[in-house]
Amino acid sequence: MSSETAPVTAAILVIGDEILSGRTKDRNIGTIADFLTALGIDLREVRIVPDEEPAIVEAVNALRARHSYLFTTGGIGPTHDDITADSVARAFGVGIDIDERARAMLLERHRPEDLNPARLRMARIPFGADLIPNPVSKAPGFHIGNVFVMAGVPSIMQAMLDAVGPKLQTGVRMLSETVEAGGLPEGAFAGDLATIAAEHGAVSIGSYPSMTESGFRNRIVVRGRDGEAVASARTAIEALVERLKR
Repeated sequence: MSSETAPVTAAILVIGDEILSGRTKDRNIGTIADFLTALGIDLREVRIVPDEEPAIVEAVNALRARHSYLFTTGGIGPTHDDITADSVARAFGVGIDIDERARAMLLERHRPEDLNPARLRMARIPFGADLIPNPVSKAPGFHIGNVFVMAGVPSIMQAMLDAVGPKLQTGVRMLSETVEAGGLPEGAFAGDLATIAAEHGAVSIGSYPSMTESGFRNRIVVRGRDGEAVASARTAIEALVERLKR
């Protein structure tokens, strides 16, 4: 389903002490960002919080209120510090218990006698939530309201994200054009670029310097959803760069 008017926005909430301590390096933010961009959904915020219920509840309620969608990763495993499901239930003001649909999914991987209390924690789902299937390890994520709760393990998160995609409202895809500014330093064109940006309010313009094997390099990127507006801004930037290179 497409929306031609209001943008569809999203936020990511990464949950886990191991991310904040640096023991685990997050690999999910970029994957989700790429996925959303391809659907025309604007990722506007990313927040990382510890495995603490008040912090998770506050973040869930703040982010789901500001955006079309909230995606969470982490904290839905079998250990005592996996408290995301309970925290999301509290944020929505609903109960939580073992969900028979989730139990059935776990039984696809485990024998009934092996579903100990720790494994059954992964079947605890907030009341009213829909399940997100997990073809990798079978323990599901869930979807409640505009919040999608997914695993932190990248391969499992990716599988859940693929399942979530068809449920999302898509937006108008972002167009992007790059102007190579070569070795021009930002200070040489910053003022003129600001003027161009002010004259082309329908697009966003950013300057991205970097060091490459061949030396300093600058790129100016124009982004927008209106092809004519993007092309017009690019033409103005190309003229500026050409003038400065003379």
